[in-house]
Amino acid sequence: MTNGAVASDQYFVVRNHEEQYSIWRADKPVPAGWEVVGASGQKDECLARIGELWTDMRPASLRRAMEASASAR
Repeated sequence: MTNGAVASDQYFVVRNHEEQYSIWRADKPVPAGWEVVGASGQKDECLARIGELWTDMRPASLRRAMEASASAR
């Protein structure tokens, strides 16, 4: 990467408010509702990082509701 440019084969790991993860090309603006998690990397690196981070596929709101339900018992 030269002159501050990000190569088109670079990606970011992004996360939304439900703690769901995806990859996003580093040369594109991140959509509203998503935030960058960590540094940019190659696609396979970013997918591997998602595998490390996203260990529970349930949306955050569902996890909270299930925890609240379990606590109420």
